[in-house]
Amino acid sequence: MTEQTTRPDKPFDNWFPEEAREHVRAAHQELHKSLEGLIPPEFAEHRRKARKEMLLAWRSVIDSALARMKEDEKRTKKS
Repeated sequence: MTEQTTRPDKPFDNWFPEEAREHVRAAHQELHKSLEGLIPPEFAEHRRKARKEMLLAWRSVIDSALARMKEDEKRTKKS
């Protein structure tokens, strides 16, 4: 019996042959290229900027949560 070894980040590596995965990758790339032709460059730029703003917003949320945790730790140590 052959032991199947998979990496945690690629759990389905042994489920499909490499040739099939290559075809899926190629299809994904071609689909991406065809969609780029449909989307105006201004929309793509706006989407990129909006994504950046959302990531910055999440960064603020995380930084705030970390600061609250740090303050809680300080208060706990003083008690």
